[in-house]
Amino acid sequence: MASAVSSLEKYVEEYDEIKATLPGQELDWLVQLRQQGLDQFSTQGFPTIRDEDWRYTNVTPLIKKSFQSVVAKTSTAVVPEQMHDYYVPDCWQVVIVDGHFSKLLSKLDGLPEEVVVMALSDALVNCPDKVKRYLGQAVENEDHGFIHYNTAWFSEGLFVWIPQQVKMKQPLQLVHVVTQENVATATRNLIVAEAGAEGVVIESYFGSQDQAYLTSSISEVFVAENAHLTLYKLQNEATKALHCSGIYSQQEKHSNFNYLDFSFGGLIARNELHVNVGFAAACDLNGLFVGRGRQHIDNHTSIEHIQPRGSSRELFKGILDGRARGVFQGCVKVFEDAQKIDSEMHNHNLLLSDNAEIDTKPQLIIYADDVKCAHGVTVGQLDDASIFYLQSRAVSEEDAKDMLTFAFANEMVEKIKVSGFKSYILALLLQRFPQGIIEQEWL
Repeated sequence: MASAVSSLEKYVEEYDEIKATLPGQELDWLVQLRQQGLDQFSTQGFPTIRDEDWRYTNVTPLIKKSFQSVVAKTSTAVVPEQMHDYYVPDCWQVVIVDGHFSKLLSKLDGLPEEVVVMALSDALVNCPDKVKRYLGQAVENEDHGFIHYNTAWFSEGLFVWIPQQVKMKQPLQLVHVVTQENVATATRNLIVAEAGAEGVVIESYFGSQDQAYLTSSISEVFVAENAHLTLYKLQNEATKALHCSGIYSQQEKHSNFNYLDFSFGGLIARNELHVNVGFAAACDLNGLFVGRGRQHIDNHTSIEHIQPRGSSRELFKGILDGRARGVFQGCVKVFEDAQKIDSEMHNHNLLLSDNAEIDTKPQLIIYADDVKCAHGVTVGQLDDASIFYLQSRAVSEEDAKDMLTFAFANEMVEKIKVSGFKSYILALLLQRFPQGIIEQEWL
């Protein structure tokens, strides 16, 4: 325990050194919000396996090793040519490198004038009242160390404001890149779709290979009445990275929120997804996590139906090989006054080796009596009969396994409605099948 306290003290001491350089120091309300986060973090620290929601995910590496905030280090210079592999085609891009906004690498030409897209640090200068209205509101009832850490430490983020009835004609991609080793980046995103607005946002997280670092990211999402928002997330961090992120969404009546998560990278990855569903609102939450080696990927989801006539659909799939470990903890909570709810939650997992492991814990908490709610979980291996059938058609055993595994994963890829992002995910997914029998142009 002494080492944990020592590490916690190092983080707190560092904060005293860097807080003056964090954005928004001239705003009293933000200084107060950061101080609240620091005080709570100083008391709690990072979560441990003693916390029920974290019992399957051990973040001891964070305790043993203090990562230095990127605010205290000079960012590595990145040229546009290096970013080519990170850009999704036919998107606007906002680029954050080592926790700092890069105007040079961002691409926002052609963005409608009425749509506000800027670095959060700029929004705190140009439209602080709008930021104040939303920052911290979607996570105000959440209580764990990573949220408090992010609230105090965040150095940058993305601010998106889609006005009423405006429909964005192409997706907006947030490109988050870490180039340094042993650093911690903390970013905060605010995404607001006003009444009747429509938009697509892609969050993507990358890092240099074989480097150890911490990515802490929180996105607060607000979907107003009759608005439609689609949020895609790609986590393809470096092999030794620790990725801890949270999506917290608030939906008003008759709104639609669609979410699709792809987790491929990192040594330890924890994805939080919390959605509050308003009157007659609908959410569709999906995810695919693919782990190999000793990767650990944890998906923790929560859907709260707080008003009547809402609907939710949730499907997460996991593919685990080697000694990888996956976690799915999903909870649907229906409040007493939320009658006429229609909700389904499913988690399907494929284990490709005897040493792979999945912990799955679906929950339904229902206080209303006129609802339609269901959940289901499957854990299995590739079907021997299907492998034999393909072998009888002159397909090798390894190629047959690749084909069946891809078929299992492809259901999630087919849910992508943005063609450029779909092709991008397909390319990344096929890289994880070593036999290479499947060519992207066939699909």
